[in-house]
Amino acid sequence: MPAGETYPDDLRYHKEHDWARIEGEEAVLGITWFAQDALGELVHYESPNEGDTISKDAPYGEVESVKAVSDVIAPLSGEVLQVNQKVVAEPETVNDDPYGEGWLIRIRLTDAGEAESLLDADAYKQVVAEA
Repeated sequence: MPAGETYPDDLRYHKEHDWARIEGEEAVLGITWFAQDALGELVHYESPNEGDTISKDAPYGEVESVKAVSDVIAPLSGEVLQVNQKVVAEPETVNDDPYGEGWLIRIRLTDAGEAESLLDADAYKQVVAEA
């Protein structure tokens, strides 16, 4: 069953509908409820490789649904420490739990200061309202 619309307060958001859960020098990244809802049921996730470096505001992977293929945009820069293999095998996990089991990657931050440019939940809700 698809998740209901939520934007957790403990996350930081990118205007391109990606989220970051910052944990010290690391962050877990994923796509927001709005993004997965707009795409529809996900059928494929093209992930980066562990050890790859991703850059803020640049694509680091793709999600494919029955409707479209979309780039996943990095909200922060860093080195990929872990790829969520459950989402690679079962992309629909993102539809069911975009902020929990549907996370995409874990990174080691290369510039923690980048987080200052991300949106809080209230500011992101404004982006969604204007979309």
